[in-house]
Amino acid sequence: MALVIDYLQSGPLAGVDAAQEWMLQDLPVDPIEICSVAQALVVRPADVPALGLPAHRLDERNIRSVRELLAVLAQLYPEPLHRPRPSAMRVVGTSRHAAVLASTLLRARGFPARVRAGFVTRGGHVTGKDLWGTEYWNSREQRWIRTHTEVQSHEATGANLALGGFLSGGEAWQQYRGGLLTQNGHEYAETDQALGPIEISYTTVRDLAALCQVEMLPDDMWGRMAQVHAGRTPAAYDNLIDVTASACARGNTADLARLFSMADLAVPRHMLS
Repeated sequence: MALVIDYLQSGPLAGVDAAQEWMLQDLPVDPIEICSVAQALVVRPADVPALGLPAHRLDERNIRSVRELLAVLAQLYPEPLHRPRPSAMRVVGTSRHAAVLASTLLRARGFPARVRAGFVTRGGHVTGKDLWGTEYWNSREQRWIRTHTEVQSHEATGANLALGGFLSGGEAWQQYRGGLLTQNGHEYAETDQALGPIEISYTTVRDLAALCQVEMLPDDMWGRMAQVHAGRTPAAYDNLIDVTASACARGNTADLARLFSMADLAVPRHMLS
């Protein structure tokens, strides 16, 4: 069956069980406020020791589905999601967790929404820090509005949902291929600078998957990713990433679905269980 992309409906990882719908009651009506609610449901793995949480809670960062995220949140603090919760009662995760939760909450309020995979930008350069954002459809302006829900330190006050400081994987790839980004321009804290194009290639594929409503984890690998890391992919694969980045920029759902059906780009079914 052909993939049908409907951003008002959830994909396989972002659905909510009927028994969990009470958690989505009384959400704000403003989409930015909805994204702020999602951001406040997640705490960074780096904050686990300071919060005195047991080490096994770090496993929560590997949760893929919203159903499981909501199950953890309900067990920790059985209140609707819009109510403020202590940091220790939030799920341990990344901006990907916050972004996929935000997309789910936005849809619950009637906003078409989708997740984007990309990078933090600083000083005109893409850094090595991956970042996941959320886009919602503004029907009045007839355009997608991008926010990002980078998880703040539990000691931080206020949510940073600024529109700047983010490039999707495909946007970063197009800039790299156009000579606007160089390997030396990547500020990687823990990886070799030469890995810049590799990471951008990975993230372009992850962004395609997210646009096709399959919001994978930041470390998930499939298709040709392992070969890319080993430097064993033919030049034709870079050309396929060019096509993918262009399709992600256009956002035509038929083109996205067609690309996502290709063996080199599709997420294996076993990774969605």
